[in-house]
Amino acid sequence: MTSFSFRARCLWLATGFSLALSACAPMIATTPATVELMQPAATAKRVQLLSPAQVKLDTGYSRDLVAKSTWSQVGRLPQGDVYRPVGTILTIEGRHVHEAYLVVRNKTLVGFYLPGEQNYSPLTTAVPLNLGESE
Repeated sequence: MTSFSFRARCLWLATGFSLALSACAPMIATTPATVELMQPAATAKRVQLLSPAQVKLDTGYSRDLVAKSTWSQVGRLPQGDVYRPVGTILTIEGRHVHEAYLVVRNKTLVGFYLPGEQNYSPLTTAVPLNLGESE
């Protein structure tokens, strides 16, 4: 009987820690956003990240944007131009994982557009990007 109560306590403790850890991750701050789409889509501007960049999110997580990655402009928000990655998917993380597009103003990453939720997520600290025209 003693071993059962010890196992039960361990199980409850493990469950409690798991719940506490999942509750610690903050939500990503967002506001509703509607992208003004590029017309026609075939003429979308493509850029390439010439050097890597690390983005520190307010949630405590970070994302590395790799050098030579290509981004295609899909539209624009009042906050900047919206670029989706070409050939890959970018995600950002908080309490949940979200697909994300870059929002760039004057070669500076100012936030992310979350296409699945149609929301904009600003960065507290903007990140300068070394962008060039894609080949």
